[in-house]
Amino acid sequence: MAGRLTGKRILVTGAAQGIGLAMVRAFLDEGAAVFLIDRDEALLADVSNELAGQGAPIAHRAVDITDEQGIARAVSQAASTIGEINALVNNAGINVFAEPLQTTDEEWQRCFDVNLKGAWNCCKAVLPGMIAGDGGVILNIASTHAFTIIPHTFPYPLAKHALLGMTKSLALEYAGRNVRVNALAPGYVSTQKVVDYWNSFPDPEAARAQTLKLHPGGRIATPREIALAAVFMISDECPFMNAACLTVDGGLSVQQHP
Repeated sequence: MAGRLTGKRILVTGAAQGIGLAMVRAFLDEGAAVFLIDRDEALLADVSNELAGQGAPIAHRAVDITDEQGIARAVSQAASTIGEINALVNNAGINVFAEPLQTTDEEWQRCFDVNLKGAWNCCKAVLPGMIAGDGGVILNIASTHAFTIIPHTFPYPLAKHALLGMTKSLALEYAGRNVRVNALAPGYVSTQKVVDYWNSFPDPEAARAQTLKLHPGGRIATPREIALAAVFMISDECPFMNAACLTVDGGLSVQQHP
């Protein structure tokens, strides 16, 4: 029986762990072919070998998304292995949290190079094929930082606000070419990044408890829950969704006084 993503050839960045890997597994479950990109070569190879051993239609390349030419070569490799990419998920990103006046120029540059320019590198590489073909879908993994601010997380929210702006701009630019561009904004998700964030505090368990307390349901999302939302947004079940941002945060960002 055909899955919800049959015929989709999806490139996923940051695919070797966390939300990225959860999306890869969900996409494969729904009949897609997937090309995995991650800068962690060893981890990516382990994951790819595991999935390929299960008969999954995948291929991969280790590359940093800030490497524009490397991304172009990866997209070319994807086309020759799983077929012309007709769906892109810009998932790779890094947390850069500081007080504004304590942020170094290097931290600022790295934050925008990965979280914004890296996503644009991938969009720029796949868009010509989508436009020349039957269209496609781009899904940018944003964050609730794209429209809310937590003090001392500078300049990460700036990059995510900009990613949301790029999503809307590209969506309007290419809507007439049958290319949809949307964003998905998770809140806290149970990934290693969040664990690392908790571990940055003197009392990690207290930080974890405080995070859970912020959420109306008293818990945070699993990577699988974010992946299932991505399945819907990549699928043909929402063909008129464009220039939109779907928030999946358990209600966190709605609270005025958490």
